[in-house]
Formats: sequence, structure tokens, C-alpha cells
Amino acid sequence: WQIPLYLFLGGMAAGILFFAALYYLTGKEKEFRTAVRITPFIAPVLLVLGLIALFFDLRHRLFFWQLYTNIKLQSPMSWGAWTLMVVTPVAFIWSALHIKDLFPDWDWRYEWLRKLEAFFNRYKKVLAWIMLVFGLILGIYTGILLSAFNARPLWNTSILGPLFLASGLSAGAAATLLLSKNPSERRAFSKIDLMIIAAELFLIVHMFMGYLAGTQVQIEAAGLFLGGEYTMSFWIFVVFLGLLFPGILEIMELRRFHIPHIIPAVLVIFGSIALRFIIVNAGQVSRWLY
Repeated sequence: WQIPLYLFLGGMAAGILFFAALYYLTGKEKEFRTAVRITPFIAPVLLVLGLIALFFDLRHRLFFWQLYTNIKLQSPMSWGAWTLMVVTPVAFIWSALHIKDLFPDWDWRYEWLRKLEAFFNRYKKVLAWIMLVFGLILGIYTGILLSAFNARPLWNTSILGPLFLASGLSAGAAATLLLSKNPSERRAFSKIDLMIIAAELFLIVHMFMGYLAGTQVQIEAAGLFLGGEYTMSFWIFVVFLGLLFPGILEIMELRRFHIPHIIPAVLVIFGSIALRFIIVNAGQVSRWLY
């Protein structure tokens, strides 16, 4: 369970940081105040919990530091380790710069902390660019980590990277939907989430078309979801409850039907979790024929 949990937490954090950076850099901070200033407080928590889950999955836990003694461009694990090394402190710094939004009376106790805050505020645009770029890398990496395993036919597809990125962005948008009290911001993120849901459905269809047009083992891997043991769980929990149903609810909400925004947001996050758990578990079942 540690790996799918880590993939979900990392993907959602990537989505949150991406939207915060995007709307800050495009000068829409006032319109999307929650996305830029409030929702990012969740990201450091998600990243730390994801790193803890990843740590407990390691067989040789005391040697994790060796990932940071070199850089191997051909290794997905190396990319992931260094991406997390960059994005985690940046997420903490971004949250610290907006701590007064949560605690208006907050005051840094020491002078050096106030100077540090002023320093990072001067280079806030640089921080935003780092968040934007490394948020995208982190989001797509969560899928590439699996697709690099050639021994598992289900994982060995280039679609997993974009699919997991889209799923992480959708979960990040859902987090802002949950926290925002601004109706116009919620409507904007409902529209964003609808576009991402449409992209996810397209990628899922494209992924199965690729499997079915591939080798026998890839056809059998697709069969796990097309009449096999993961058919019900994938199509009900991921596609219907995690994508189609919340998408329909968001369309109804945009058409002025009274739909509590918390319902589609929670369903999207649930679908994002289910996608990781089902893909990871099903991938371990799929194998090459010998």
C-alpha cells in the first residue's frame, strides 16, 4: 500500500503547487486567492506523508541517503529523489510566505527569520517558476516510475505518465474546490476540473487501445480490466465514481443546479486514490509469458 499512497500524495501535491504557481505568475492571485495562498498549505503535509510511506517501503532504509550521492539520468528513482529534494523545501517556503493568511497575528519571533522572509518575497517569482516546473515533473514522474518497469506489461506504457499527471492536477483542483469560499473561484476550478476529467477519459481510452493493439501479453493485461478481476473496481470506482459522476455533478453545478461542491471534489480525490491502488495492484498481476 505504501507505493500507491505515495504516488497519490505526490501527484496531488504536484497539482496543488502547479495551480498556485500558475495563477501567481499570470497575475491572478486576487481572483484565485485560495489556490495561490491557502491550498498550498496542504502540499508540504502531503509530501512529508508521501516520503514517510516511501521510506517504509524501502528494504534497506538506513541507506536511503545514497540516492543523493549521485545523479543517474537514466534512473526514474534518481529523478524522483532529486525532484522531491527540490520541491519539498520550496513548498514549505511558499507556505511560510503566506502564513499570515491563516494566522493574521503571526509575527516571526527572530529577526533573521524576518530577513529570510523578506529575501524569499523578493524572489517569489523564482520560487513560483520552480514550483511550476518541478510540480509538472513530480506529477508526470509518478506515472513514469511505474512505466519504467518493463517486466510488467500493464505498467509498460507511455500513457501512465500523462494519466497520473492529469489525475494529480484534478486532485489538486478538487482540493481548492473543497477549501475555497469564493463562488467565482469554485466555478473556475469546476471548469478546469471538467477539462482535466475529459483529458483523463481520453487517456484511459487511448491506453486500452494501445494495449489491445499490442502483443499478446499486453492484450491479456488489458483483459484484467475488460472482463478480468479488476473490471468492476476500475470501471466503478475510477471511471464512474471518480470521473464521470463528479463530472456530471460539476456540469449541473455550472448550470445553476444546487449541488454541494464538496461531493464532486471528494469523489475526484477518491477516484485519484483508487486509480493508483488499482493500477499498482493490477500491474503486479500482469506478467510476460515464458
